[in-house]
Amino acid sequence: MSVQVALSRRSKKEETVSTSISIPNSRDVKAMSRFSIARWLGCVTILLVLRSVAMAEEPKTAASRPVLLFTVPEYCEGIVFDHAGNGYISHGAEITRFTPDGKRSLWATTGAPNGHKILADGTHLVCDKSQHAVLRLSANGKPLTPAATDCDGKPLRGPNDLTLDTPHGGFYFTDPEESDLENRIGTVHYVDHNGKTSLIDHGLAYPNGIVLSPDGKRLWVGESMTNRVLVYEVEGPGKVKNRKIFAQLPLKNDQLGQINNLPDGMCLDDQGNLYVAHYGMQRVQVLDPSGKWIKQLDGGNLTTSNVAFGGPKMNRLFVTGGLATGQGGLFRLDLEGTKGLTITPQISLHSEK
Repeated sequence: MSVQVALSRRSKKEETVSTSISIPNSRDVKAMSRFSIARWLGCVTILLVLRSVAMAEEPKTAASRPVLLFTVPEYCEGIVFDHAGNGYISHGAEITRFTPDGKRSLWATTGAPNGHKILADGTHLVCDKSQHAVLRLSANGKPLTPAATDCDGKPLRGPNDLTLDTPHGGFYFTDPEESDLENRIGTVHYVDHNGKTSLIDHGLAYPNGIVLSPDGKRLWVGESMTNRVLVYEVEGPGKVKNRKIFAQLPLKNDQLGQINNLPDGMCLDDQGNLYVAHYGMQRVQVLDPSGKWIKQLDGGNLTTSNVAFGGPKMNRLFVTGGLATGQGGLFRLDLEGTKGLTITPQISLHSEK
């Protein structure tokens, strides 16, 4: 008769329990005292409790299956939709536009486009690493005066993602370039309605995806190299305080044989849940407003880069990233009972200089 319990700790929020229980045969039972039987039953009870707790704490991959819409030659990201329902994704030096009926065309060529948002007047804001700027493009993809190129006289290293602060006419963006765990020089910035760029945080290990809550009171930033999401309290336009760890994301199963776990682009649904593209995990992690990990979605791509809600009912989650072939893939997940928040504002930000 033997009872064995193996606990394998993968993260602070995730435990797996494997059990091996030998059931005594009739001869063993006759030889066992009442005390021995009670002790054996007690061990079995403990095992079952541990197993049920572990299973309860580990969210399952949701059933919605990703549908591949199309591929592009390179890894893709920067998914966004305009007021007419047209979508845009960045890959290589290009931005591809696709219509609701699936027609695709080259919309713009910049340098290394990434995070992308669209203003009410049709102007596009695009983070571009190679141009070390947040670009401004017209509705037909023509370059305008950049929205941000420096902060306090220092050139930007390589903006990655941005989120609009529509009520105040500004936006936040991340600049992670050249930062990592040993060189924590990543920064977060704010551009106000007059076009002035200010520093709101620094010392980060690759700040990546960024999202502002609809009420403008909370700002989330994915810190890729630490595999976590940070949250700030927003006091006013470009003024934040009390940076905290919102969530430490799960670690990958080694059997996936992929690269590291890195939070990337993010978006919100109308219940305040945060959807995080988890690069290297093939997953989109879903966190509730308190930071609790509630479920994960299959992102379709080998590496998951960005997410955005779209479709007529705003219940379709679009996911970008990279396939094993080296191509970029755009996947769609139909999420019944879930509605995303639109990221197309109803008023314009600061005017063209």
